[in-house]
Amino acid sequence: MTNKMIPLRIAGVGYCVPETIITNDDLTKLYDTSDEWIYTRTGIRERRVVSGEENAVDLGFKAAQNAIAKAKVKPEEIDLIIAASSAPVDLYPAMACHIQARLGIKNIPAFDVTAACSGLIYTLEMARAFIGSGIYKTILIVATDNNSRLCDWNDRGTSILFGDGAGSMVVTQSDDGIDDILAIDIRADGSIGEYIKLPLTGQNCPLVEPCTEKPVHISMNGKEVYKFVVKIIPQYIDKCLEDAGMKAEDIDYLIPHQANQRIIEAIQQRLGYSDEKVISNIKYYGNTSAASVPIALAEGVESGKVKLPSTAILCGFGAGMTWGVAIVRLREGIC
Repeated sequence: MTNKMIPLRIAGVGYCVPETIITNDDLTKLYDTSDEWIYTRTGIRERRVVSGEENAVDLGFKAAQNAIAKAKVKPEEIDLIIAASSAPVDLYPAMACHIQARLGIKNIPAFDVTAACSGLIYTLEMARAFIGSGIYKTILIVATDNNSRLCDWNDRGTSILFGDGAGSMVVTQSDDGIDDILAIDIRADGSIGEYIKLPLTGQNCPLVEPCTEKPVHISMNGKEVYKFVVKIIPQYIDKCLEDAGMKAEDIDYLIPHQANQRIIEAIQQRLGYSDEKVISNIKYYGNTSAASVPIALAEGVESGKVKLPSTAILCGFGAGMTWGVAIVRLREGIC
């Protein structure tokens, strides 16, 4: 006989993006391209990027402050911080520890998850397990990335895609017995991990044979990523709908990872959704990696595109290869 899990409530969401805007026309100063060429292939017109000493910790801290304020909790009420990032500012200290220090919270656990653009779904599943088992009551999730610092800006096939930003979510034990996670599933297939890579540099001890130096830039096989995603994500959306005892038409919104407008449209067509049901902001932010789903969610609610209360499919996919789908209940007051 198993113990019943404690239900989870999504209490608040927030986001932060840098002020600096790089348009497609700006990129023509770096290589042979055009606004039309980029937009027709990606759906992106512009992206936000960090400038000067600004980094993903700064963005994540501001997004966390926004989510905490919306959740109407105090920083000292947080029991655990989980940060998701495709490319953390430091391998250590963890991004979560940096954000913990900025918030002035001590003596609680804080750690990072590297699941690339699936990071929000992965951390949400982990938070669900921690809250469901009664280990923690209030958890702060922060997804933040500044991939603009890790692009090869001579590579127009990859660098045109990425922007920087952060999204955050506060989840708590539900006080009304209603669970805001209706279904969730996270997966990975490391055998195709070479589709998206970001190697770290380093060197062997001088007493042994030297290793081959690797370029420290994001590389991606866009064609294979597209084929993989449009096949696998709809399968797991169907699975989560079945787990939740729902049908596609029962869902109010699709809030997908903002990787490429063509991918978003392929998933939309598979579900038979109208444009009003699909939240896409890739045109203005590009691919913000781990942060893209929570930014789209928080901005969608803030702008009124996402009406509350409602239900939504959140889905992400990224390097690893990793992917995840969650069907969630969105209550009034989360943003």
